Amino acid sequence: MIFQSLRNAITAAILLAMGSTLVLAQPCGAQQQQQQPSPAPAPAPAKPGQAAAPQTGATNPAEAPKVDPEEEKAYKAFYDANAPAQADARIKLGEDFVAKYPKSKYAEVVYARLMQDYFNKQQLDKMHDAAAKALAINPDNVSVLVLEGWVIPHNIDPNNMDSERLLNKAEAEEKHAIELIPNLPKPAGMTDDQFAKAKDAALSQAHSGLGLVDFRKQDYANSVTELQQGEKLATTPDPTDFYVMGIELQALNRFSDAADAFQKCAQIPGGLADRCKGKVDENKKLAAAKPAGSKP
Repeated sequence: MIFQSLRNAITAAILLAMGSTLVLAQPCGAQQQQQQPSPAPAPAPAKPGQAAAPQTGATNPAEAPKVDPEEEKAYKAFYDANAPAQADARIKLGEDFVAKYPKSKYAEVVYARLMQDYFNKQQLDKMHDAAAKALAINPDNVSVLVLEGWVIPHNIDPNNMDSERLLNKAEAEEKHAIELIPNLPKPAGMTDDQFAKAKDAALSQAHSGLGLVDFRKQDYANSVTELQQGEKLATTPDPTDFYVMGIELQALNRFSDAADAFQKCAQIPGGLADRCKGKVDENKKLAAAKPAGSKP
């Protein structure tokens, strides 16, 4: 079962708005017609006719490849389909684009956007396939690393023979993202404050993903540490993270801390609120019954 998260939706929007570093690049025609407003930020494609923005500040090739007018036209159609109601059309345009132009300079950002769209539709097999193709082009694509590393532990079947490999993959992706995020170049048009908040949101989700990986591995102490780091940076608290923390702290006999985590979960409207309210009372009773001076 996959846990839905409002914070994930917000983080994904921020990452896409930051572009390939953490935006859809505008088509060449849009650059030449500066009097027209630019489309709203979409996933990180580069503007048609412009090389995609490097994710980690890599230097662009000295000589830009020749522009194919038909490729630019196809990319512009994908780029312009940036409204939420256009998700199905955007997916079709993106799939057609990478099928026809698999070596395009825009392929990475198209795959990254497709990954997010597939996730929103809970088409997880397609999501992972798009992630793999984006990372094959650029292993440092932060938006892809953060989202896939977060989704895997939230959705994994512990009885799957491949679960250990998948959890290790998610762990490696989140740790790599955490290494990359502090050094990301700031996109044009974003203030220092906006950029700092965007990086915090990405780091928050990466730590959340690591916390869920440790939870699945039953490493509760490290999981609590990661989830707490994630929540300190989160703009929007995640009830799932507080619920998992509560379960782990209760298992560690840290009943007062567990009651506090469940209380924070209970204060966030959603499907977990009632369950967390019951766990608050349960852990308060356990804390009261715990002998004074006893160790967790």
